[in-house]
Amino acid sequence: MPLLVWFALAVLVIVVVCAVFGAAVAPSDPNKQDLLRTFETPSMEHLLGTDDFGRDVLSRLIAGTRTAVLGPLLIALGAMLIGNILGLLAGYRRGRTDSLIMRWVDLMYALPGLLVAIVVAGVLGGGYFLAVALLIVLYSPYDTRIVRGATLEQRPRPYVEAAVALGLPPRQIMARHIYPNLLPVIVANTFLTFAFALVSLSALSFLGLGAAPEQADWGRMLADSRTHLFDNAAWAIASGAAIVLTAASTNLVGDWLYELLSNRGRAR
Repeated sequence: MPLLVWFALAVLVIVVVCAVFGAAVAPSDPNKQDLLRTFETPSMEHLLGTDDFGRDVLSRLIAGTRTAVLGPLLIALGAMLIGNILGLLAGYRRGRTDSLIMRWVDLMYALPGLLVAIVVAGVLGGGYFLAVALLIVLYSPYDTRIVRGATLEQRPRPYVEAAVALGLPPRQIMARHIYPNLLPVIVANTFLTFAFALVSLSALSFLGLGAAPEQADWGRMLADSRTHLFDNAAWAIASGAAIVLTAASTNLVGDWLYELLSNRGRAR
């Protein structure tokens, strides 16, 4: 395994631990305010300094991992579920079913996804789970198109023709025969969707349309720190670096899993 993949796995393990345990592993209470110690630079007591309310930046960074990761995870899984079902149906059944599903995909592709999410979230008042639901709908067409293409590649292969000749129902052919052969593509694409969703959801929180103002969240922290770069630069750098490192590590692990699963499939 390449050294870079080991590093990416280590980053993701740290992120998962912080997301699961949250404030329990933080060095101090992430919501504790000390207005007499605002904008402190990094020190032994506050490794990343304090914010505009005197809260420990490192503690809020750790506590904010949960909201930063939970939303993208729901988006990736939701888009995968919708995309897998529609992509399999479109690729296997073809004809009118394929045409109907792909016209919907083309329509969604024609829309500027993040801009649509900003407009809709702004009109409806924003909110974390509203942003998550919007991004699930906006990301599912990408999964649909990828799964459809992979299904079309598998459709004419001998094992599918043999299953059809044996009289197996289409649902069983799609679920038990075609779907396992799509797993390398699906796994890699799900990791990629998670990375894109992490950046998009952080952007919505940055604009005030995602996490609530009092909530510890990487995108919200980045927004709050942008006007205080000269007071405590570590505040902005830490939250931005967390987003970039997590997204890049997810992509690297996804690529590695794709190669691993593909090689095992070829060996079989």
